[in-house]
Amino acid sequence: MKKIWHRWQSPAFWVRAKGLGPAYVAGAVLLLSLGGAQAQTLNQGFAAMQQGDFFTAFTALRRLEQAGDPQASQMLQELFLTPPVQVRPPPPSPAPYARPPRQVAAAPPVAAPDLAPLRAPRPTARPIPHAPLDGSLPAPLSEDSFRAGDAALARIGHLLFFDPVLSGNMDVACATCHHPRHAAGDGVSLGLGTGAQGLGHDRRPDGMHAAHRRIPRNAPALWNLGARDIRVMFHDGRIEADPDTPGAVLTPQGPLDYMTLDSLLAVQALFPVLSAEEMAGQAGENPIADAIAAERIHGDDGAWALLAARVDALPDYRRAFATWRGADASVRMDEIANALAAFIEFEFRADQTPFDQYLRELAAMSPQAGEGMRLFFGRANCASCHSGPLLSDQKFHAMGQPPIGPGKEQDDDGYTRDIGRAAVTLDPADAYAFRTPMLRNVMQTGPWGHAGAFSDIRAFLRHHLDPVAGLAAYQPQAVLPELGRDAGDYMVTQDAHQRAAISAAAARAMTQRPLVILQDDEIDLLIAFLAALDDTGALQGRLGVPDAVPSGLEIQD
Repeated sequence: MKKIWHRWQSPAFWVRAKGLGPAYVAGAVLLLSLGGAQAQTLNQGFAAMQQGDFFTAFTALRRLEQAGDPQASQMLQELFLTPPVQVRPPPPSPAPYARPPRQVAAAPPVAAPDLAPLRAPRPTARPIPHAPLDGSLPAPLSEDSFRAGDAALARIGHLLFFDPVLSGNMDVACATCHHPRHAAGDGVSLGLGTGAQGLGHDRRPDGMHAAHRRIPRNAPALWNLGARDIRVMFHDGRIEADPDTPGAVLTPQGPLDYMTLDSLLAVQALFPVLSAEEMAGQAGENPIADAIAAERIHGDDGAWALLAARVDALPDYRRAFATWRGADASVRMDEIANALAAFIEFEFRADQTPFDQYLRELAAMSPQAGEGMRLFFGRANCASCHSGPLLSDQKFHAMGQPPIGPGKEQDDDGYTRDIGRAAVTLDPADAYAFRTPMLRNVMQTGPWGHAGAFSDIRAFLRHHLDPVAGLAAYQPQAVLPELGRDAGDYMVTQDAHQRAAISAAAARAMTQRPLVILQDDEIDLLIAFLAALDDTGALQGRLGVPDAVPSGLEIQD
């Protein structure tokens, strides 16, 4: 109710409510037709309306509606649930967190799809603009949704994924931040890469090159990255299929035509090894980091060639690749990337969730999950972004996420902020926009958000409903491994200028979609549906953690 009260504290609604002479007359007629407790309830509602107390008025009408009074339901719709019409919005407030006024277009009534048994705790709400007009569900994932696997190459990738040999200081592996124990993530908001020991929340800086900075973004889980329809990689989409040239890929390192890369996922696998905080280390610590600092990435003396030479020098890897390709030759970096991708595609495929079984008409979901699905694809409007079989439009949206940690964008003073997609496109319209994540196993892969600012899924969903208000009300809840000093993790969050910029970007994005208000029990239903996106078999693992790796380096399990 407080959310509804807050929503209607707009000048436009005050003008509308104070001029509702006909509605007051209708209310008087309704009052005369009622008796006892109902009349008293309505009387309290009108008294509250006259005093500007819309919260009490809304509550009174809702009680009468729940008691079965159709006129109360009609008035509730007219006064509170129908967008204002023919009212000129006031000019935007200069206050830093003020939400600019927004007109919501009315939509024609839409019939609710027959998706699951309906247990409506309240009357049907008015249609939400931009909800799917036909109420259709996505097609189920199938074998054709994924690339054909290469089992032999995946077995090589399995070892490489857990082997620290691919990191500059040989102390961190891909699995450190994408571990099966943590559902293909690391279980924390912002992790520690090279220069640390342990997993997840227990990871600590360690050694002569101990980490002094967190990885600036949350480690995304790897589920279903082998799907054929994947078009973008990373939170900001800096690896993407070139929309203008079929088969070409846009990367921060330009065209990679001299490599033979099997998929977009293989291209993505080339880049974490170049990140100083993730795997490469700092200049002066190892030859890989020195090459990266000198911007030597390609060529025989580039960072990728140096890493490939390390792998090639290990007899077990050289022999495995020779057996796979049917010829003995030096191991190349594109072969390493293809092997990592083959393993990820096999190990982290999730398509046997209760929701997937429902789409295939093989099994029913729980009533709660079914109700949550109806909200997700209907009134809650989640599917406007989380669309298609992968439950992602693979586009970028500014959702007002709190800016915790060091940030991704670097200036003379170090990483200070993260402007998301705009750092890739250089378009100010993309500021603070991040990729819509896919949702299989989402309940197992928190904390949530590109910086992992939310460890409470309920708070995350509430924030998503109204990002501007959510950012203003954000309370720190990140899960962060100890760094051994004051890391200033919430320093940027407290910066009024950056909060205002993020809030403004979210407000602009919100003008493109309706403001949705959900009650606590409806949030419960959404969470029940999200839990139905867990693939318990995939979460148990397929190949799992190897007993040893060819480098002989320690595996963190």
